[in-house]
Amino acid sequence: MQKKKQLITSNAPSPAGPYSQGIDAGQFVFVAGQRPVDAATGEMKEGIKEQTRQVLKNIEAVLREAGCGLGDIVRTTVYLSDIGHFAEMNEVYREMVPAPYPARTTFGCQLRGILVEIDAIALKPTKE
Repeated sequence: MQKKKQLITSNAPSPAGPYSQGIDAGQFVFVAGQRPVDAATGEMKEGIKEQTRQVLKNIEAVLREAGCGLGDIVRTTVYLSDIGHFAEMNEVYREMVPAPYPARTTFGCQLRGILVEIDAIALKPTKE
């Protein structure tokens, strides 16, 4: 029976509550919603494009702990403080996340002081 393993990296922001940055659950890796904070400096990026870029870098850092990358993502959920930011977020997302693109849902919602948050599910590469 496989057990879940907590993923922890100093290359992504520490959780702001009682949750893990990510969980390795055998075949799948679940990454908690990431904020646009640079873990090295603690600074929040400005603007939707830079915030999206930082969020995806943070997701990538958590995925690396499980031997995955952005190309292994199968599902994301994007939360935008203003749905009007969709086109700019999508531009950066398209640049950073390789095809075939993951299944994705995008919501406009209230976020505490940030423009974008993204969570992800990845399929671990098989070792041959």
